[in-house]
Amino acid sequence: MTYVIGADCIDELDRSCIDVCPVDCIYEGERKSYIHPGECIDCGACEVECPVAAISVDRLARTVPEQAVHLEDARDFFDTVLPGRAEPVGAPGGAGRYGRIGVDTPLVTAHD
Repeated sequence: MTYVIGADCIDELDRSCIDVCPVDCIYEGERKSYIHPGECIDCGACEVECPVAAISVDRLARTVPEQAVHLEDARDFFDTVLPGRAEPVGAPGGAGRYGRIGVDTPLVTAHD
């Protein structure tokens, strides 16, 4: 089980979820944040802090098509080469060490 950030985060980037994450697994794109599914410890601190209710546990997100698409999108953010980058983000072991990514997946980039 992990958490996923949905479309309600696009163009919000409040950072309160990032500030409370004890394992630093929330990475910043240009318009949206992404939770690394392999680094998340399922504590739920981010879900409580999100001011726009964009974060949900993956088992619930799978049941809502509009949220389920963001499960795959989160994997794509880390596992595919994002526009303008030479290699995938991968599993760097913490967003603070890696820094702001500054680009998004095609799904988020295309979002109105």
